[in-house]
Amino acid sequence: MSVGLIIAICLVAANLRITLTGVGALLPEIERGSGLTSIWGGLLSALPLLTFAVTSPVVGRASHRLRSARLLVTALVVLAIGTVVRSLPSVICLFAGTVILSAAIAFGNVLLPALIRRSVPADRIQSISALYVTVMGLMAAVSSGISTPLARSLPGSWRTALAWGVFFTFAALLTWLPRMRGDKPQAAPGSSHSPVPWRSPLAWQVTIFMGLQSLAFYTAVAWLPSILMGHGTSGTSAGWMLFYYQVVSLAASSLLPLLTRGRHDQRWPAAGASLLVAGGFAVLAIDPGLAVLACTLLGIGGGACLVLALTFQSQRVGSSGEAAALAGMAQSIGYLVAAAGPLLLGILHDATQSWTIPLTVLAVLGVTTAIAGHGAGQDRQIGRPAIRPVGSEVQRRPHE
Repeated sequence: MSVGLIIAICLVAANLRITLTGVGALLPEIERGSGLTSIWGGLLSALPLLTFAVTSPVVGRASHRLRSARLLVTALVVLAIGTVVRSLPSVICLFAGTVILSAAIAFGNVLLPALIRRSVPADRIQSISALYVTVMGLMAAVSSGISTPLARSLPGSWRTALAWGVFFTFAALLTWLPRMRGDKPQAAPGSSHSPVPWRSPLAWQVTIFMGLQSLAFYTAVAWLPSILMGHGTSGTSAGWMLFYYQVVSLAASSLLPLLTRGRHDQRWPAAGASLLVAGGFAVLAIDPGLAVLACTLLGIGGGACLVLALTFQSQRVGSSGEAAALAGMAQSIGYLVAAAGPLLLGILHDATQSWTIPLTVLAVLGVTTAIAGHGAGQDRQIGRPAIRPVGSEVQRRPHE
């Protein structure tokens, strides 16, 4: 595993959220500027997740037959196109560009766990997963923090602010274009394709955990500024509070591998992190004035949950092909679950004219996430017995 490969992975990771998180900070201005209601704003925020759900299964099949570097380069080109289209002065372009760039991001979401499973030693999977999650979180936080100031200082207002991340897309392209030469398909022609583990309870626990932690993150990114502005916070301050939430998440995702090093059973870290997220939403529901405390809890829990969710997609399988199959399942079904969050919150807010009930629903879902995380954190692999030396003996645990 070379330093160049790590840099290339991190540059792809930088593009996986940077074009999405700025929308939450800009959503009030987007709604005012385009005439969208809260329901349409929620749909705009949910659209990337719906696109992920539709696109993710395709990636697993394509990665089995085609070359990973070529797929990533194609996805990055499409991402750049979608980012530019979204910033054009048209509501149709706003939604169409969002679909295009989201489809490109879905390829990166699925390909990275499989690439890491293929290229990284087993004992370093969690560390590399945490590294790219850290980069992804850092760029997401920066995008949330600077989007509103950019919208107020650049010509074109929020439309221009939506497009600034395209520079990182070009940087990633420069690192992956040379890797197209000599790259090989993940599987040779005629080899067996790893089936999607639909019948595996463990795979479903990984999938549900992935979906619910994504629901919490994308709902917070979409609506946190609007929630705070509804209680008197300025738009700029609300954007920086979203930045703070993601910085805390970034710190948590960076520290988690150090705290869990050597732990093969991750049931309680997953459950505990999920309960912190539930607590953060509960604090917001009870007293939005305690936004710093709420964002701290959401950030610590959410950052840990994201690393664990991505790590499970690599650790709970025995090959890169199986990792792509599990990632495709976890991210297609998981993002379909997550897409309900921003849209549901917009509908509940319009119906109740309050954020209390929507935030209470999110807190309850956080408890459900803890249950799924406890199952997904088992030290097992799908379809295989787990074998580990204990003293001079070999201990075998049941398999699925």
